[in-house]
Amino acid sequence: MQQLIIDLALPAERYLAWYQGRAERVLMYSRDGRRVSLPAHHLRPFLTHAGVYGSFRMSFTDEGKLLKLERLSG
Repeated sequence: MQQLIIDLALPAERYLAWYQGRAERVLMYSRDGRRVSLPAHHLRPFLTHAGVYGSFRMSFTDEGKLLKLERLSG
């Protein structure tokens, strides 16, 4: 299992693209500089009226399958 820490600031207006069918994935960068492309629906539990903000720990298999996404702060 591997883990990445991601600091995310995604305003609600940008997340709206997923609801409107204009986007399926969110591109972000981990603290160590790795590019991460995550299906937007994984962020839905963390969505507020303002958007998705905070620090998150992403756990995934060696093959890249997401195991868990948890908020650390925000």
